Order: sequence, then C-alpha cells, then structure tokens
Amino acid sequence: MYKAFYGLNDNPFSIAPNPHYLFLSDRHREALAHLTYGLGETGGFVLLTGEVGTGKTTVSRCLLGQLPANTDTAFILNPSMTELELLATLCDELHIAYGESPTLKQLTDRLSSYLLANHKHGRNTVLIIDEAQHLRPEVLEQLRLLTNLETDTKKLLQVILIGQPELQQLLRRQELRQLAQRITARYHLLPLSEAEIGLYVQHRLQVAGRFEPLFHRKAIKALHKYSGGIPRLTNLLCERALMAGYGQSRLPIDSKMVTAAATEVLGLEPPRRSYLWPAVLLVSLALAFGLSYAWFNAGAMAWFGADAQAAARPTGQALDSGITAAGEDSAGAADATPATAAATAAATAAATAPATAAATAPATAATSAIQAKPDMGQRLLRDAINHSRDIDTAFAALFGLWDKVPYQGLSACQAAVQQGLSCYQQQGNWLSLMRLNYPAVVYLLDESQQDFYGVVVEREGEQILLQLGEQRLWVDRDWFNRHFSGTFEIFWQAPDYAPREISQSSSPALWQWLENALAQIDKRSARVLRTFDSELERQLKGFQRQHGLKADGIAGSQTLEQMNLYLSPAGPRLTRDGGQA
Repeated sequence: MYKAFYGLNDNPFSIAPNPHYLFLSDRHREALAHLTYGLGETGGFVLLTGEVGTGKTTVSRCLLGQLPANTDTAFILNPSMTELELLATLCDELHIAYGESPTLKQLTDRLSSYLLANHKHGRNTVLIIDEAQHLRPEVLEQLRLLTNLETDTKKLLQVILIGQPELQQLLRRQELRQLAQRITARYHLLPLSEAEIGLYVQHRLQVAGRFEPLFHRKAIKALHKYSGGIPRLTNLLCERALMAGYGQSRLPIDSKMVTAAATEVLGLEPPRRSYLWPAVLLVSLALAFGLSYAWFNAGAMAWFGADAQAAARPTGQALDSGITAAGEDSAGAADATPATAAATAAATAAATAPATAAATAPATAATSAIQAKPDMGQRLLRDAINHSRDIDTAFAALFGLWDKVPYQGLSACQAAVQQGLSCYQQQGNWLSLMRLNYPAVVYLLDESQQDFYGVVVEREGEQILLQLGEQRLWVDRDWFNRHFSGTFEIFWQAPDYAPREISQSSSPALWQWLENALAQIDKRSARVLRTFDSELERQLKGFQRQHGLKADGIAGSQTLEQMNLYLSPAGPRLTRDGGQA
C-alpha cells in the first residue's frame, strides 16, 4: 500500500521469516559462533536462549546453512509431546521407517541403528529443537539417554536446544543435572543496542530497495526505547509508523510517529497533561504538617523520657524489631549492619539447613531475643522465601537500587534497556558475583529444590544483605553458597567510550587503553606501552580465562563487554572500595 510512496520494492518490516532480510548483529554472530563451536566439540548438547523475538530462530536457520554437506538434520518446532511422540517425530525427520504403533524400545533401536550407520559412512546427525522450554523433563531425559550412543571420540547425535529464558530454569531441575553437565556451549541472546537497531532498520530498507534514510535519528532512539531492542517488535512498530506516515503523506518518520505507533501496537497509555502545581501544593502542605507532627512528638518523648518510649512498645516486640532492622524493605533497611543483624542470619538460616549462618558480632539485646525465640526467626525466613517466588518482585527491587522502575508489559531486560541500562546474565559463584561488585538478582533454591529469588544489596566482609520480597536479611557466605543455583543477573551502564576489538594489529592508542583497563581492574599501576608485548598478552589471556572466555589474546566484543562491567563508573555497588572476592 505504501511501497510506491517510500520508493520500496517490498514490505521491509514483515514479521514473516525471509532469508533475504537476514541481519546478523554482533550478538547474533557471537551466538552463531558459540553454536558452531559446540557442534565442533564431542559433547551432545548445545544451548541457545533469549527473550521472545530476539532472533533465536534466525540464528538457528543461519546455522543450518553453514553445516557441512555430510550432516543430516532434524528440526522440531513443536516439542510439546511425549517421549514416544518425540522419538517418532525424530524418525520422521530423518526418514527412518517404523511400523504401526511402535514401542519406545523399537523407536530407540531404529534410531540407534541409523546413527551407527551414519557414523560408519562419515555422516553427522544434528537435532535442533525450537521452543525447547516446553519440553517435559522426562522427554529431555529420554534425549539424554539417546545421546549415550557414542564412539571413543564423539557423540553420534548432537542436540541444539533453543528456547526462552525459562529453558535455563528447566535445566536446573535436580532430575536433569546429568543433562545439564553435558551442555558443551551455551549462549543467551540479548536484545539489540540502539546503534544496532539503526543498522537493522537501514539494512531492511536497503534490501527492499530504498537506500536513503527514512527514519529520523530521534525516531531510531524511540524505536529502541519502545521495542527494547527486540527485532520482532521493531518490525511491528516500523510497519505501523510507515502506515501512519503514508496516511499523512509525511517523511521522514519522526519520533512522534513512532510514539503513536507504540501507543497503538503495545497498548501504551497516550501522553497526558500533568497538572503539576496542584500536586506540588498538596505535597508541600502534607510535608509541612508531617514535619510539625514529628517535631511535636519528638519534644514530647524527650520530655517524658526514654522509659515512656520503652513502655509504649508491646511485650515480645524485641524480636520483631531486631529482624526489621535487618529486613526493612526500603530506605531504612540499608542502615542495618551485620553487627546487629548477624544473629538474624543465624536464626533464619536454621530454617533451611542444619548448619546455621554464624553470627560474628557480639551479642546484643536483639541477639538475646532471637536466641530466646528461634521459631519466630524461622517463620520470618519461611515467609520471606514464600514471598520471593516471583522473579519480577526481585527485579523490581533491583530497579529501585538504580532509581529506576519496571515497565508493565515488558520484560525486565527490555525495561532496563529503555532506561539506558544493559542487562547481563552470568553463571558463576560467590567469587564471580563479588568480583563484579554489582547488586544482582540471584536465583536460589530452597531445601525442597524449589526456586526463589533474591537481590544481593550490599556486602560486608563474609556477609551479604539479601532482599527477599520486602524483607532484608544479613546472611553469611556459607548460607548463600548452599542456596545459590549459580545464575545471577545485573544491570549496568556502559562507559561512554568502548572500543570494538583490540589485537596486535590495532593502534598503539588502543593497546594503551587495554593496558590501562587491565591495570584498573587488577588495581595496579599501568605501564606505558609502545608495542602489544608478551606481558599485555599474558594479562589479557589471564583475564579471559578467569571469566570463562576463549583465551586467544584478542579483546573481542565479549572480552570488552566483560571489562566494561568493571570500568563503568555508574550505578550502585555492593561495597564502596571495589569488588574483592
């Protein structure tokens, strides 16, 4: 309808997959490299996760086009099936004949014979399962058993699991731990950056026949804001904005047209006029009244003395106030110290493990109260854990530490991106979390191996301030290690300047930047460089090995992103003196 008006030969923003419009950002190339590396290994499983619409299927189809000619592939798009149905579908994809009403054993035997014959003739077999978060645990276990067929050097069946972030949760289940240990490569695909959105839009326009810019720079910024960097949402917004521009006979597309498109496509509230002065007046009056009331109460309490304050507190409140001091939900909670709350950790940890979190501070009145009534501390922890089953609650607390808010209808990462932050997920332990030194949403497991989520707010020595729901508690390293599943997510803000790649062929200025960055991370004095010497290469490879990166001595996008997590000056930290594991 609008193609002639904009000089287009095709509809550039259709959400239907079209290989002609394939756009691989740096993130997609990294994902593709991880999958290719995983298939080159001897293991059985490769994992690709990402939010809806980030381009996981695009990456998988690109991978299919790069597989060697001696590879047989099976692609399963709807994995919501039983073990028997999955094996039958796999046989169908690989053109393996089987009789009517086959048993599980018959299908397994047919597949095993096929895989052995393929290996004998020098052929590889790859199974790709999309939307794998819908797989049942028993089906995944059946797949693991199928990959047990192997030679001395490799698995005869390699499986690529592609799914939404829930797939990572599924693979952390106790009964799937054997499968999780066989994953040789994994990658979590994050949304596109603002610059990548601009390249993405221009790429699709050029494929459709238009080489002149069509979207204003501020329109690209608005696209990134409302789409959260999700390519599929970007397509929907662009399509609607182009229709609006055509209807008004206007170009280029500006930010107002993108905002209007987002209001319609995403169901956002249209901007409304805010009546500021009446609100300011009401707040001022309320503040003045509150201050007057507090001043009067303070004078009265000072007059009647501390005994009157003690008498006003009901009997049995000492335990509650001791726990509240460590578990306040907002501003007052941050003032709680490990010295007054260590006993709280000791009592609360007893609810989920025999070995309690040791109290390192001298006994106080709150300590005595908790020791006198341990059941109340246990109930407090159980209640806190039961109110921490929703990961959105944990992310809301993390947003609060950054003075930001979650957006309704968007994922946490999408909302973070719209507010100028980046979302970073990592597998690690206490050491990696403390080394990064950022507040983090942590994935935890209770004694029944059920998920709950917390936010690591602050660190003091071997203790951390952990927010569970609205409650904050000091817990020690031992308690945390027993309940931490290994996954955490942080928000961070990239520095203003970040190079794209640094190697021996780069400029001396980039060599010096790399030396300065590594020196800052290691808290040492930087050397003045004239060459990319062996010491710089050694330091770089050491950093890469420490963070589970390929130690190739080249500071690529992943290495530089990991460095910039340390170099960024913005945002809250667990300790003020830098992360020390």
